[in-house]
Amino acid sequence: MATASSGELAHTLQPRHVTLISLGGIIGAGLFVGSSAAINMAGPSVLISYALSGFLVFLIMRMLGEMAVARPGLGTFAEYSALSLGHWAGFMTGWLYWYFWVITVGVETIAGATLLQYWVAAPVWLIGLVLIVVMTATNLLSVRTYGEFEFWFASLKVGAIAVFIVLGLGFIFAFGPGPADALQQLTAHGGLFPRGIGAPFAAIPVVIFSMMGAEVATIAAAETASPARNVTRAARTVSLRILVFYIASIAIILCVAPWDSLVPGDSPFTKTLQIMRIPGAASVMSVIAVTAVLSCLNSGLYITSRMLHELARRGDAPAIFAATSKRRVPRLGILLGTVAGALAALASIISPNGVFLFLINTSGAIILFIYMIIVFGEIRFRQQLERQGERLQLRMWLFPWLSYAVIIGIGLVLVVMAFTPGQTVQLALSALSVAVTILALGMRRMVGRDRDRAVGPAI
Repeated sequence: MATASSGELAHTLQPRHVTLISLGGIIGAGLFVGSSAAINMAGPSVLISYALSGFLVFLIMRMLGEMAVARPGLGTFAEYSALSLGHWAGFMTGWLYWYFWVITVGVETIAGATLLQYWVAAPVWLIGLVLIVVMTATNLLSVRTYGEFEFWFASLKVGAIAVFIVLGLGFIFAFGPGPADALQQLTAHGGLFPRGIGAPFAAIPVVIFSMMGAEVATIAAAETASPARNVTRAARTVSLRILVFYIASIAIILCVAPWDSLVPGDSPFTKTLQIMRIPGAASVMSVIAVTAVLSCLNSGLYITSRMLHELARRGDAPAIFAATSKRRVPRLGILLGTVAGALAALASIISPNGVFLFLINTSGAIILFIYMIIVFGEIRFRQQLERQGERLQLRMWLFPWLSYAVIIGIGLVLVVMAFTPGQTVQLALSALSVAVTILALGMRRMVGRDRDRAVGPAI
């Protein structure tokens, strides 16, 4: 049995866990509720936004799969970035990703507590405290416990989307007004581009943030018996399934409900089910939304602890966070993520339009910067392997041109954010987070050089 100081993680997750963890990481409140904001921005042309964003995520997963197969078992995607670009890439990717998910833990805690007030007559802070304590206990028990909880959470979400698609198709082609009416819904409220030809591109930042999370597969796969095979499976299948789920469900919403009747912040799924006269639609979607939030909260605590564990093993975080418990989970990393997430949640109660809004904005666009580092890392990694004459089992298509196209795509999203009202501040403050991480990296290097001078040359 591993001791608390061994630092070894368990390898007890199964392929089904990794697959559903990846699916669950992308299908969340961003789809069930947040899609209303994207639809409001672009109308029916939002389907272009979802197609382009999904394709971008799919290509990034392909790159991660290529690196994981070539060098299996290294750890998270931050480790692959460090392998090809150098120590700085792993440091920045790891800490930025940790910070992003700490804020997410706070957001999901409050979101879950607010949703549960529909059934539980208790203050938000108390419900949120219970939620975060329960999810912390789940993660502390074992990685297998986390995997089982997430498997069933994700299964419910995926099942809900599948049922929604079946009901929607039945309504359009069988027991509803018919396909002609569905087509009219797409075009009768200002046409396919009611907000202008540039609207679907302006909506991409909103859409891509709801799709992020597929990369969690590389973290979870490190705790399986066959990391490379499980990452490959996720890279090949998960993103394609997500594309189908997202585009099919959004298309059904647009074919059934007038897009300009959907209120940003409300669930378009609930509105669509009500139009289809599905009994108890609001209650059903509330349950699904709570499940999505709990799933994200559960994963957030898992991700923050594993990322901190890897940073500590590389010497980029205090060494104490590299230790694991007798159950081979990074206990201190889980607890730190819980405390940091709880503080973020507390900020949303005490100062929702001050401190909490600032925290949200400083983390909002971070995932785009992380994706950019991943792509540059894949290009460098592939070039190094090809110079060595190594034969790759899984390849990124049309290398290097498609990889460069992804960089351009991410760059265009950042440009769109810079000129879109409401997203400019988020981009600027997220860039500030990147600058702070760069400063922390510089300070770490200075401390390291000073330590080396103090020790003196080896004799």
